[in-house]
Amino acid sequence: MRLELVRRPDNPWIAVASPLLAVALTVASGFALFALLGLDPGRTLYEFLVAPLTSFQSLTELGVKGAPLALIATGLAIGFRANVWNIGAEGQLVAGAIAAGGVALAFWNETGWWILPLMALASVAGGMAWAAIPAFLRTRFGVNEILTSLMLTYVATLILQMLVFGPWKDPDGFNYPQTRLFSESALLPVLIGGTRLHVGALVALVAAAVAWFVMTRTTIGFEIAVIGDAPRAGRFAGFDARRMVWLAFLVGGGVSGLAGAFEAAGPIGQLVPVLTPGYGFTAIIVAFLGRLSPPGIVFAALLMALTYIGGENAQIAAGLPQAATGVFQGMLLFYLLATDGLLRFRVRLARAA
Repeated sequence: MRLELVRRPDNPWIAVASPLLAVALTVASGFALFALLGLDPGRTLYEFLVAPLTSFQSLTELGVKGAPLALIATGLAIGFRANVWNIGAEGQLVAGAIAAGGVALAFWNETGWWILPLMALASVAGGMAWAAIPAFLRTRFGVNEILTSLMLTYVATLILQMLVFGPWKDPDGFNYPQTRLFSESALLPVLIGGTRLHVGALVALVAAAVAWFVMTRTTIGFEIAVIGDAPRAGRFAGFDARRMVWLAFLVGGGVSGLAGAFEAAGPIGQLVPVLTPGYGFTAIIVAFLGRLSPPGIVFAALLMALTYIGGENAQIAAGLPQAATGVFQGMLLFYLLATDGLLRFRVRLARAA
């Protein structure tokens, strides 16, 4: 006897039911996990998921942390739809931040409206350049893009650390591994006074709207869907799979690099050895939780931002270990994949041939 997976009849509600069920199972598992850790599960869940929604300051922080997640996940979703697996968005984010930081430091004594746009352009170019490496290796030599894009993340991180520990270290920074604080002209404008919510949140929303239009209303969006869902049909129609690999990597790398610039020029205001808590990797969860759809990605990004803020809040208020946030996010991805599979397939016991 052996187990077989048999596809269920197509049901459009699966796309909605799967993420909701995954979230519910994650919350239930979190309740059990917090109890096993010896914490009050009810109070810990409240501090983790509810308390961040009870103050205006925390709500604006959702935008601060959700913006880079939505921006990166939107770019990755285009590649994932085309079966191009860019797993190195974190490295592309770092490369973009380095490029933007280089511009900010080069014009540290200058003022002008043009500095911030120049940083944005440099960050997009930096992210694209870093993403072009796995794209070239995939299209020229057939190298698996998952491995190359992932490994390049650590190279980018080490380059950033080399710079902030070395030539770019702030000479007045008491030997801390960080660059100078960026000048006022190199910082993102704040949308609401007294908060950290910056214009990067608006850029993320615009990027999601543009991506939705491209993916649903243009020929290139149709080409992406065909190559991803039916590669043989795409080849028969004359669609160029190599061109799609380059498009997916350059778009994903460009928006990831821009997200890196927004982090450096926004909440941080300088380059430091660790720019994010892993936004480039978390964005992969966001992309799939949002069903690779830009509107869904925006809501998924806010949910994942809630886990970051709630995790920090629960550490202070309930003594939750720092690693619990990553565990919570990992469980969410696990349950999303599990529910997606079980809702689309049923398990059948069959006799061995």
